Amino acid sequence: MRISLVTGAGSGIGRAVALGFLQAGDAVILAGRRVDTLHETAALAGETAERILIVPTDVSDHQSVAALFTAIEERFGRLDVLFNNAGTGAPAMTVDEMSLTQWRTVVDVNLNGAFYCAREAFRMMRHQQPQGGRIINNGSISAHVPRPGSAAYTATKHAVTGLTRTLSLDGRAFNIACGQIDIGNADTAIAQPMRQGIRQATGDIRVEPVMDVAHAASAVLYMAGLPLEANVQFMTVMATTMPYIGRG
Repeated sequence: MRISLVTGAGSGIGRAVALGFLQAGDAVILAGRRVDTLHETAALAGETAERILIVPTDVSDHQSVAALFTAIEERFGRLDVLFNNAGTGAPAMTVDEMSLTQWRTVVDVNLNGAFYCAREAFRMMRHQQPQGGRIINNGSISAHVPRPGSAAYTATKHAVTGLTRTLSLDGRAFNIACGQIDIGNADTAIAQPMRQGIRQATGDIRVEPVMDVAHAASAVLYMAGLPLEANVQFMTVMATTMPYIGRG
């Protein structure tokens, strides 16, 4: 049985992917800051709930992440897949309007959190037998091009791409594959501004199309389901007519 970890599993893309892993027969570790939403995800799993381990985790705290992986080691003894998904943003603003606290919060979750989780997963995958595993980082369309007023979010998502490339290279010696999925306008709670109208590069406010979050989840499951001899290095899945091609 495959052992899969999803961070940010209490809502949105993380919840959809976690449920997809459970439906595929995995044992799944649900990690996130809010234990109540993690239990909501588990409840949605129905008969597969016995294969769930819930671990409240703040990915911005390296000690919390270390405790998460200790719990995984104690329960399962190994990890096959990490979906490095937890993330946060800040209100749209120009860089001079952003407080240091807002900057640090986004960096601590999106970049440091991704690093902490990847670091622990890499260590476990390197030393377990059989050796190896897969890390899938959740990038974003913002890993390629920004939205207006998104300095912190865009900077961290560009940095995640660098982390993905390095993990992919360093993992070769240990049968560890790493890829990145860049998702555009999945229909989750955080997509509400897209449905109501969001600022474009031109300064206009426009409604943007969204796609069912299930399509993002199925893409992650495809990446996770490959044998370790194959890897999707980067995948972009998005609402077909969203203003990504040509943004700017």
